[in-house]
Amino acid sequence: MSVFLAVSSELWVASNTLAFAIRDANPVTDGHTLVIPRRLVVDFFGTTDEERLALFALVDEVKRALDASHRPDGYNVGFNAGSAAGQTVFHLHLHVIPRYAGDVEDPRGGVRHVIPGRGVPPTSPR
Repeated sequence: MSVFLAVSSELWVASNTLAFAIRDANPVTDGHTLVIPRRLVVDFFGTTDEERLALFALVDEVKRALDASHRPDGYNVGFNAGSAAGQTVFHLHLHVIPRYAGDVEDPRGGVRHVIPGRGVPPTSPR
């Protein structure tokens, strides 16, 4: 059983026939949302074409809602696939993380910072 499948639909912030979205229980930023397939699938690479379309349709819907309610300055969107990539819940979930000017000192490199010190190449202008 997946912890996500136990979440009441009353807590869903968006849904379609193949996926739903909930706020992250431990948000990185205000509005951090997870987009999750209704079918228990371990990672993105196990999804069907239809599930991928449904997931990204919800990413778009969540983004529009967050634009209106939170007015972020940018977004990081992504997923972890496998233990080596940091996955701890083995039911696919896409992170939609609103970003705000000043939430980190230097945001350059974005998701490249998953390995500390490797996000911005040394030749990159600051």
